[in-house]
Amino acid sequence: MNYISTRGQAPVLGFGEAMMTGLARDGGLYVPETVPVFSAAEIAALAGLPYEDLAFRVMKPFLGGFFSDDEFRGLLARAYAGFGHAARAPLKQLGPNHFLMELFHGPTLAFKDFAMQIIGQMMQAALAKTGERITIVGATSGDTGSAAIEAFRGLANVDVFILFPHGRVSEVQRRQMTTPSEANVHALALDGDFDTCQARLKDMFNDFAFRDGVRLAGVNSINWARVLAQVVYYFHAGVALGAPHRKISFTVPTGNFGDIFAGYIAKRMGLAIDRLVIATNQNDILDRAMRGGEYRTTGVVPSISPSMDIQVSSNFERALFEALGRDGRAVAALMQALGQGGGFALPEAALAALRGDFDSGRCSEAETSATIARMLAQTGELLCPHSAVGVKVAEEHVGLSPMVTLATAHPAKFPDAVQAASGIRPGLPPRMADLFDRPERMTRVPNDLSALKALIRERTAH
Repeated sequence: MNYISTRGQAPVLGFGEAMMTGLARDGGLYVPETVPVFSAAEIAALAGLPYEDLAFRVMKPFLGGFFSDDEFRGLLARAYAGFGHAARAPLKQLGPNHFLMELFHGPTLAFKDFAMQIIGQMMQAALAKTGERITIVGATSGDTGSAAIEAFRGLANVDVFILFPHGRVSEVQRRQMTTPSEANVHALALDGDFDTCQARLKDMFNDFAFRDGVRLAGVNSINWARVLAQVVYYFHAGVALGAPHRKISFTVPTGNFGDIFAGYIAKRMGLAIDRLVIATNQNDILDRAMRGGEYRTTGVVPSISPSMDIQVSSNFERALFEALGRDGRAVAALMQALGQGGGFALPEAALAALRGDFDSGRCSEAETSATIARMLAQTGELLCPHSAVGVKVAEEHVGLSPMVTLATAHPAKFPDAVQAASGIRPGLPPRMADLFDRPERMTRVPNDLSALKALIRERTAH
């Protein structure tokens, strides 16, 4: 199994190299050269399997033998052992033909744990074989950072630096990043929004002297292994609701497009997916692009669903690559237009291809709060604001096939917004009850690439 860049000018890599590299050297994102296709019988055989066994079968074809079967089974067992629900990703019914998949039972109460925990195990195993040390730098709108820190804290051969937008994450999200005491963890509060953090991250990856000097590795959803781990729960829900014998639809609250692109990969692998619905908050560049064919940034407006406060959706590049017939030069030209002019018009054929797989919808702030209140009254389910965005948009697309909305975070991560909408202040699980008592440790940093690189060099000079 080989991996190629969406911009067509980077070296072809195996799975291990692609995982450790993150962003391709031409600025593109790695995707598999071919997508394995499962037969209906192979998909049917997934029904009823424990989550780790299902993950083994779904992910194995993409690994290219990088891990032995026994080794990979051990990594999966360790990755999901700390989850707070035996089903890992349980389904709850919200209404006729509408289900919620709870993806917040991991150690940091967000869907990012599904990918980050196994990436942490895989990277640690890979580094143990070589004796190398790496520097992980990530950008987060709230959840990726805490999940990455949880996965890599205390590891002997990894330094972790997480850039988050100062003042634009919830207090729980911030404290999950700033309270770990391990010396290899560095929480950096950057002046700006998430797009600013993501831009500086890409700048660091594109400075090859710096990248090679500190052995930079990425765990944002630019990393293919992140997407691959998220493919698993689409199969998990699909077979639970009748695949391959009937089609299933999914609605995904998304800002960076990685979570819903994982659904696209599941569909390419043969999972009977009817529709993939993109749910956006008021930062609705993806919905506007799907409706009007124009992908153009308008500036990030802070919302009560901050993990979706994104205008430059990195993983949309992977979807464009597929929609453009895997034409790397065409993708590179569009990305250049985005960087220089703030947007581009989608070619007609690409827009038609995207609309063939994806629908979209938007949820305002008022609608988000109203959905939280209504779902509590109708079902007893208390939703986080991101999950509420998904539920509202899903309700507009429920049809004959079962609809699964991805619940991406625990409501306790956003207690102020949830309390304002519902009158209930959600409590943290017992294992995190002392979060607000733990001392914080973070560094405020300006939006200055040179200063960031100097700080990282200084702290990694072992």
